[in-house]
Amino acid sequence: MQSTHLEMKNEGLDLSDPRILLTTIQQLRQAVVQEGREIFEQWQTEIHRPSFINSSQNLAYYLALRRYDLRELQAALMPWGLSSLGRIEAKVLPTLDAVIATLKAVCRTDNDSIITHPPLEAFFEGDRLLQQNTEDIFGNTLHHRRVRIMVTLSIEAATNYEFVRDLLHQGTNCVRINCGHDTSVEWLAMINNVKKAELELGTSCKILMDLGGPKTRIKFAIAPSPKQRIFKGESLVLTPDLPTTINSQCFQASCTIPDVLKELKIGTRVWIDDGKIGAYVEAITPEGVWLKVTHARLKGEKLLPDKGMNFPYTDLHLSSLTDKDKRDLDFIAAHADQVDIIGYSYVQTPEDIQLLQQELAARLPENCPIPAIVAKIETPLAVTNLPELIIQAAGKQPFAIMIARGDLAIEIGYERLAEIQEEILWLCEAAHIPVIWATQVLENLVKHGMPSRAEMTDAAMSERAECVMLNKGGHIVEAVGILDDVLTRMQAHQVKKTPQLRALHSW
Repeated sequence: MQSTHLEMKNEGLDLSDPRILLTTIQQLRQAVVQEGREIFEQWQTEIHRPSFINSSQNLAYYLALRRYDLRELQAALMPWGLSSLGRIEAKVLPTLDAVIATLKAVCRTDNDSIITHPPLEAFFEGDRLLQQNTEDIFGNTLHHRRVRIMVTLSIEAATNYEFVRDLLHQGTNCVRINCGHDTSVEWLAMINNVKKAELELGTSCKILMDLGGPKTRIKFAIAPSPKQRIFKGESLVLTPDLPTTINSQCFQASCTIPDVLKELKIGTRVWIDDGKIGAYVEAITPEGVWLKVTHARLKGEKLLPDKGMNFPYTDLHLSSLTDKDKRDLDFIAAHADQVDIIGYSYVQTPEDIQLLQQELAARLPENCPIPAIVAKIETPLAVTNLPELIIQAAGKQPFAIMIARGDLAIEIGYERLAEIQEEILWLCEAAHIPVIWATQVLENLVKHGMPSRAEMTDAAMSERAECVMLNKGGHIVEAVGILDDVLTRMQAHQVKKTPQLRALHSW
C-alpha cells in the first residue's frame, strides 16, 4: 500500500476527539473524490453501457479509498457507534457521507445548521445494481436462494436426459460445458437435454461454454524403466517432441505448446499436475530444458500425459485465444440463441478481453443478443489488471468474474490464495460485478459421496459470491441438493459480508 498525504497528516492526531475525527473523514472524502475522478476519467472512453457508469464510478472511488491505511480511523469510529467502513464496497460515498453527517451532529458545528444524511435508497443502490448485473447473466433471483449453483457437465449429460433433468430438479441454475473436452456433437446433445429439462420442469438454466485457452499440458511422458514415479531431487527434461536420444535413466516429457520452452530461463519455477510436482529450471541444453524436482510426495509422483503445467510469474507470450478457441467460437455463434455465457480462460490484460469481443462480434448474426463473458482469474497479472479487465468487459456487455482457485493458487502460492480471493470479492462488489466461487467445492462429496468438514465450511462461505461451481463426479446430483440446502441456510445468517441477525434457536 503506497504512502499517502492523508496518512502523513494523521500522524500524532488524537482521533478520539470527534472534531479531529470529523476533519480527518472530510479530508479522506475529498481525497477519494479527487483521486476517484482521475481514475474514472482514464476509463470513460471504454464504458459504452449507461447502466455501468455508476458502478464504474463507485469502483474508482473504492480503488482511491483503498490506497489509504484506514485501520486507526476504523478503530476511532467504533466508540461513536458509527460505521467502521467495513461494508463500504458497494456504496463508497454514501457511507462516508453518513459518517460525516453524524459526526457533524455530534460536534454540533455552528456552520452546519442543516445536517443532511444520504437517503436510504443510496445505501441499497449498489446492492440493486449487483442484483441486476447478476440477473442479466444468470436469470431471475430465486425466492429461497440468492446464490446460483453452476455444474460442469460430464459426457453423461449428452446421452442421459434423466441425469440432466435431475441436476436441474435438485437446484442447478447454470451448466458449464468445457470446450476442452468432447466434441461439438456432444455439446449440442448436452444443450438439447438442458433445454428439454427446462421445459419439463418449468425452470430456467443458463448455459456457459468454457473456452479451453492456451493451457500447457504434458503431451507425452517417458519414465526410465523400471521406475514409474519421480521423486524430489530427481531430474526431468522437457523436450519439444518425444522420443529423444537422451539417457534412458532420466524422466522425459513433451508439452502441448512447445514454444513455451523458449520462454523459460534458469531458475524459472514449474508446477505440474495441479502442483503435485514442483521444479525449477536447472539447465537449458540443445536436448531440452532440464528441471530439478523440488516438490513431490515421499512415495513419489507419476508423470502422466494431459496433466497441466504452470509457470508462475513467467510471461509465456501466448494469445489468450487459440485457433481451437476460435473454431469453438464458431459453434457458439451458430448457437447464440441457446448459449448464454462464454467462459474465458487465462485472461490477463484488457487487450485479451478486447480480442474476444472482436472475434465474437465478427461471428454473431445481426441483432443477436451478445453472450455474457465470464473471465477466469488464474494468474498474478490477471489479479493486477482486474479493474481494467472489469471496465473493458462490463463497459460493453454483461460480465462476471470466476475465481479459478486451482490455477490461481499455484500461480500466486497457496499461502496467498485466501487473501487474494477476499480482495477479488471486495473489488467486484465495488464494481457491482457478480463472482463465481470455483474449484474443489465439495469435491470429496461430488467424487466419493462423503464431504470433508473443511469442504462444508468452504461451501458455507461461498455464500459471499453470486454463483458457486461444482465439478463433475459420480455424486454430483446429491451434491447439488446439499449445496442448495447449505446456501439457503447461510443466507439467513449472512449476505456478502453483512451478518443477518435472525433469532438463534440452538440455545
